[in-house]
Amino acid sequence: QLQLVESGGGLVQPGGSLRLSCTASGVTFDYYAIGWFRQAPGKEREGVSCINNSGGSTNYADSVKGRFTISRDNAKNTVYLQMNSLKPGDTAVYYCAADVTTACYMVPTGFDSWGQGTQVTVSS
Repeated sequence: QLQLVESGGGLVQPGGSLRLSCTASGVTFDYYAIGWFRQAPGKEREGVSCINNSGGSTNYADSVKGRFTISRDNAKNTVYLQMNSLKPGDTAVYYCAADVTTACYMVPTGFDSWGQGTQVTVSS
């Protein structure tokens, strides 16, 4: 059974950087596309980025393009989200999710498996 664990969140000042990790266990990881999502208090969950199963296709929300980079290491069963130039508006709980597909998409309802989330707070 697939399990996902996020890590790397924390408190950072505006303009700072964090790298989130999403590590999977219990499955053949390179069958799965991974999406990163975030949810701020009082707001709906939104797609941030995605990467397909091979890593050959990625996508980003307009709000993070040029600042965030998604990558994966299938040998380590891990997907990374490098977040640079962080803004207070990036503050949220960040979740990774997995789906058996060769596509890359950021619609939350399409994903069956979710991690528990990691808090990212951008504040001075």
